[in-house]
Amino acid sequence: MIGILGGMGTQAGLDFCNKLAIQYRGKIDQDYPLFFLYNKSNIPGRPESIGKTTGALSNRFENISSKKKYEKVLKSLVDGCKKLEKAKCKFIVIPCNTAHYWYDDLKKKIKIPILSMPEQAYLYTKRNCKTETKIGLLSTEATIKTKVYNKYFNNKFYLVHPSKIVQKKYVNLAIKLVKQGKVREASKAIQPAITYFKRIKCNKIILGCTELPVAVFAFKSYKFAKESKIFIDPNLILAEVCKSKYRSI
Repeated sequence: MIGILGGMGTQAGLDFCNKLAIQYRGKIDQDYPLFFLYNKSNIPGRPESIGKTTGALSNRFENISSKKKYEKVLKSLVDGCKKLEKAKCKFIVIPCNTAHYWYDDLKKKIKIPILSMPEQAYLYTKRNCKTETKIGLLSTEATIKTKVYNKYFNNKFYLVHPSKIVQKKYVNLAIKLVKQGKVREASKAIQPAITYFKRIKCNKIILGCTELPVAVFAFKSYKFAKESKIFIDPNLILAEVCKSKYRSI
């Protein structure tokens, strides 16, 4: 059984589940995968819990307050993953990019494998893009700050971020609107950010916040998302990896 720790946000977790299910379209009920979605929406806000640190993906914090916030989120993530462990899941996925700031510490406390969304997005890109491809990252400010994507992509690709104005005016707004269920408005809000990356000649754009595929592919078909020539959708990539891994269980 696949363990899905969702709720970060709820729309994003459901988008992941939908993409996982669509890959089995045309099958009978019994051929679909067993999965346990724990929509743990009470996990403290990830962006708000990332204070100033002396190094991304580390436990060296500037002050006690930052460390307490980090540990509060970590405890909630651990609690959620342990529930999935008890449900006899064989592996866990977390459809939230920012939550992967806690990934290294989280996997030390959980006995079953936890797939890394940024790592799987990187492996997909490595297979499908030339080295040094210019790639734009649309994500939360926290994901940019903690470099959870740079950790992988900086080795082979040229990863770029939006300007501060584009980030605050368009990307942050689109994410907020999806969380509020205002998908049509989010779809319009994100367009200037996409145009920005196209204007600076990015060959690919990573939808590095799990709310953003909801906004970008709003009212579009699954086929459109899968065959996109420019967008890299970590939610879709992770769903495809889950399908392959599930077969091997």
